[in-house]
Amino acid sequence: MLYRILFKQCFCLVAVAVLLYSCKQPATSGGNPVVVIETAFGDIELELYAQKAPLTCAAFLQYVDSGWYNRSNFYRVLHFENQPSNAPKSELIQGGIWKSNNPLAVSVKGIPHENTRQTGILHKTGVVSLARAEPGTAGTEFFICLDDEPGLDYGGENVADRQGYAAFGKVVKGMDVVRKIYRQRERNQYFDPLITIFSIDRK
Repeated sequence: MLYRILFKQCFCLVAVAVLLYSCKQPATSGGNPVVVIETAFGDIELELYAQKAPLTCAAFLQYVDSGWYNRSNFYRVLHFENQPSNAPKSELIQGGIWKSNNPLAVSVKGIPHENTRQTGILHKTGVVSLARAEPGTAGTEFFICLDDEPGLDYGGENVADRQGYAAFGKVVKGMDVVRKIYRQRERNQYFDPLITIFSIDRK
């Protein structure tokens, strides 16, 4: 009888421990990696869709693991008031090492372009994507959408080549932080002062 009681107690303790441990794990769909962007305004958690955009996610995680984003910046912001009236509009914040370590940023080999038609990851509110010039030139610089941005998808009107941008993840926690950053002072599409990214690390 005593053995059964002790067994039940131990079983309950183990079950509780497993439950608590699972609650602490990143909430992802399909075990996707999660990274945390640490800023003075709070943390932003991104879930990366590694199966849908494997090349883009692998490159981004390589930059994260190398510590390249430590003491980097959110440096650019787009909203309706700071874009030409006769051009398609976007609402986003852009970050990376373009300002903090430009020589490294320009030296990075471009990532093969995974467009939204291939991945199925559309530029919806909170989606994170890579900035680029020509397709295949994206590197360390990324942006987060403040609203649904179909013009940034494959075939969208915001990009002359109609290939869109390479979306690869989404904010799963901290969208309020994204909006706080979005509202900070800017001049000619650039934050003034720049918004420091203390680090980006895997969770």
